[in-house]
Amino acid sequence: MVGLIKYLKAGKNLVHRLLIPALLATVFLSVASIAAATGRVPSMPQLAVSPDPDSQLIAIYKDLAANNLRQAQLRADALVTAYPHFLLAQLVRGDLLMMHTGPVTGLGTPSKGDREKLDDLREEAMVRLNSLRERPDPDLVPRALLKLRDDQRFALVVDTKRSRLYVYQNTRGQIKLMTDYYITQGKLGSNKIKEGDQKTPVGVYYITGRLGSNRLPDFYGAGALPINYPNEWDRMNGRSGSGIWLHGTPSNSYSRPPLASDGCVVLTNPDLIKLFRAVDPGKTPVVISEQVEFVSRKALTIERDAADGLLEEWKRDLESLSTSRFMNNYSAQFKSAAGEDLATWSGKHVQMMAGITAMSIKLQDVTLFAYPGYKGLIVSTFTQASDLGKRHTSQRKRQYWAKEGRSWKIVYEGIL
Repeated sequence: MVGLIKYLKAGKNLVHRLLIPALLATVFLSVASIAAATGRVPSMPQLAVSPDPDSQLIAIYKDLAANNLRQAQLRADALVTAYPHFLLAQLVRGDLLMMHTGPVTGLGTPSKGDREKLDDLREEAMVRLNSLRERPDPDLVPRALLKLRDDQRFALVVDTKRSRLYVYQNTRGQIKLMTDYYITQGKLGSNKIKEGDQKTPVGVYYITGRLGSNRLPDFYGAGALPINYPNEWDRMNGRSGSGIWLHGTPSNSYSRPPLASDGCVVLTNPDLIKLFRAVDPGKTPVVISEQVEFVSRKALTIERDAADGLLEEWKRDLESLSTSRFMNNYSAQFKSAAGEDLATWSGKHVQMMAGITAMSIKLQDVTLFAYPGYKGLIVSTFTQASDLGKRHTSQRKRQYWAKEGRSWKIVYEGIL
């Protein structure tokens, strides 16, 4: 243990506030608690690989805490053999080799080393090790995932504070955490506002396609999964930018520091390849939060039922053919997809409904998300199948509902 303490104390002017508390907190976790934490999260059968870099790193630090230098060295050797471009692993392995010849006083001790790069690696070490003791409770679920369609097999949830992407599997409306991955976000953090601000957006998005490595420069690694930033809410709020992707790393590196992209979400190439197999372009949601809010399944059900109730009431009001009753669902701040205000949009609605004497509506393939970063915002997407006498129509719609006082009102509506 003495060797580990010396190792962690080195360079304290640079990293005392950053790395040491996180590493010590993790190292002193018992073997049982680590096993319990990792055991909570089953691997996705089609996505499984080994060894897992994060669990291997914590195992190395546990070996050091037990003064088992040989075992730590064997683990580090295996890790860099599996991932030769994993710079953090190479750094730790180099320190372990130096321990055989003399005392090593800190993570990345070479005096001529690039201090900025070492700081990046120390930050990566912190977030990777923290991920093992901050795994989500399996009895809790992300509040954002109110309701998924049955054909949405997976949902991706990004927590920028933890530099983590969680993969949830959806089985007939029941969601379960399958695995999680280390990610890199924008150099200046999250909550993107404008083009070039080097921030990662926060919101509810969808994978729009797959780009293989053969179609991209080496910078993007194994490929890319574009998302639909800016979405409707972003545009309503004047946010700009484009080209936000989930993508890999260059072939000469395994991973990047936590804050290193121009706004994209960056994974290791092996992890990105696994996501390629899981996502369905046009269907797979990507929820990006500054900090994921987890709630009990019971609390999620209550919120889901309430949101479903909003849609059901909106449907009944539309079927009533009463313009005033129907328009009561809409906010005075409403904007349509074409940028129309409520007065203009409602006038067009009246014209469209003229001559209709009966209407029957079914809402199908409904999805509901509690929008990250807002306590009172829900985005709903659904197929509206309408019977108007002998005429039948079907439209895919998206609405944003905002809480105004005690009531929920639609602030945006558009046809997809």
